[in-house]
Amino acid sequence: MKKTLVLAAILSAIIIKSADAQTTSRTYKHGGYTLTLTNNDATLDTAELTRLVKTFYIVYPELAKEYNPATLKDVKMAVDTSYKGVAATADGKVTIAASWLHKRPEDIDVVTHEVMHIVQDYGESVGPGWLTEGIADYARNQFGVNNAPAKWTLPDFKPTQNYDNAYRVTARFLVWIEKKVKPGLVKEMDSQMRKHTYTDASWKTLTGKTVDELWKSYSENPAI
Repeated sequence: MKKTLVLAAILSAIIIKSADAQTTSRTYKHGGYTLTLTNNDATLDTAELTRLVKTFYIVYPELAKEYNPATLKDVKMAVDTSYKGVAATADGKVTIAASWLHKRPEDIDVVTHEVMHIVQDYGESVGPGWLTEGIADYARNQFGVNNAPAKWTLPDFKPTQNYDNAYRVTARFLVWIEKKVKPGLVKEMDSQMRKHTYTDASWKTLTGKTVDELWKSYSENPAI
């Protein structure tokens, strides 16, 4: 019933066409959160855009509740034909490559990873980028709504990996720590990064081991 209400709410959007006839802008409001979605790809299936919005309203409130209730209430998202990467986030705006959605239409949880960056809100953090991206993929693994159909999984451990490889490699390492060493570590690390109190010593303070020592233990028994 709750999801039905969400779907009904997000379909009642304010639709605005810009001066560029190829660009549409829709503003959605639900549950105290506003999402403005612009799209300049007229060839993209509108059902794909609806899935992006639905995913946002499923995962963003949960991410906010789990990690940062003070996160932005007004978020912007753009599907852009000129963007050549996969997706990026800056200043409360998520940009997703239209070409990626054509190529990987099931990869809807690119939204989950990117809006987690908004929730993180680390600013000019002294924390490492690999941890930022690792936490974002940890959140995608935890809260993603379509990971299996997208064939998105955490990778098996390989001896060539290291904790600072970022993204899914780091995310799997964090899952292992949560299960085998220190439940709640990710939330604490996320909080420290946002408060700019993170240092290399945080690992030892929270777990009794340095990050290198943790990785060594992980590499010896990486099952999760």
